[in-house]
Amino acid sequence: MFPSDYSGCLSVYLFILKGNFANVVVYILEYFVYHDRNEAVVTYWNTFKRYEFWLFLLAILAVFFVIFRMFVGNVSKYFKEINRGIDSLMHEDAQDIALPAELASTERKINSIRHTLMKRKSDAELAEQRKNDLVMYLAHDLKTPLSSVIGYLTLLRDEGQISDELRERYLSISLDKAERLEDLINEFFEITRFNLSNITLVYGKINLTRMLEQLAYEFKPMLAGKNLKLEFEMQPDIIVSCDANKMQRVFDNLLRNAVSYCDADTSIKIVAEQIEDHVLIKVMNEGNTIPQERLKRIFEQFCRLDVSRSSATGGAGLGLAIAKEIIELHHGQITAHSADGLTCFEVSLPIVGKS
Repeated sequence: MFPSDYSGCLSVYLFILKGNFANVVVYILEYFVYHDRNEAVVTYWNTFKRYEFWLFLLAILAVFFVIFRMFVGNVSKYFKEINRGIDSLMHEDAQDIALPAELASTERKINSIRHTLMKRKSDAELAEQRKNDLVMYLAHDLKTPLSSVIGYLTLLRDEGQISDELRERYLSISLDKAERLEDLINEFFEITRFNLSNITLVYGKINLTRMLEQLAYEFKPMLAGKNLKLEFEMQPDIIVSCDANKMQRVFDNLLRNAVSYCDADTSIKIVAEQIEDHVLIKVMNEGNTIPQERLKRIFEQFCRLDVSRSSATGGAGLGLAIAKEIIELHHGQITAHSADGLTCFEVSLPIVGKS
């Protein structure tokens, strides 16, 4: 029988509960109470019957509270474990972070973030170390020509009786050293531009064959210094859509690199041919074979092929890195090969530029 003094949804819900488990319990208790006919027990039972709704409500609330505490405790435990993992991530612990099996997915993500951060830190430290080494090399190389300029100018000032021939020689040496100082200062500016600016392209159609021929002509003084010959094997009038100034910079860097590392009294060969919708350009020189471990890093910033050389021959180690970035911005590829005393840089460019 539904109690007349209980109404509302809560009463209905409790009544349904009573109709199942609670009624069974009540009937069992009533059997023992009225079977024994103990007045004290009957009194307690009547009191219980009078407040059974509230007692059952209190029991349900107690069970709900216990379950809720257990649930919150488990969730809190998981949060503590995740917090511990984040603390380990912040403190850069050497070992992988371990979480309970229920948090396996979170564990993988945290460890993935940890490995990514460690790699970025390692790469940044390596780049900073290379940059510091480069600054040290350039600072040393700045001091050498500057000392020569000061020394020869001091001789010109202090020697009253000096022949015209000797004066001309001193001035010529001082001028060469001053020009070298200018080149080194430009190297510093190159480092700043490479790190602080983004390269943007202005496309236009150019005759790649003529550009390479003109660029090679400008290298005649450098070629003559090592008695080098320049050989061409190019298809006539190869037309390419690209940024002319940036592309000229690429081949200027490649030719400059070839001259710097080419053996004297040898030749540099430039090959250019159109293959379907791409053009393939090769710059080859004879010289020492580049070891494979250096060849893998040849396009990295501040990488110099021969660390024993000064900046006068080796450059700042940015030329090939800049060339690679420009080529890739043109949606092309640049690779390097070296074997049996022959080094070859290959550039593949699309004929039609892609913005």
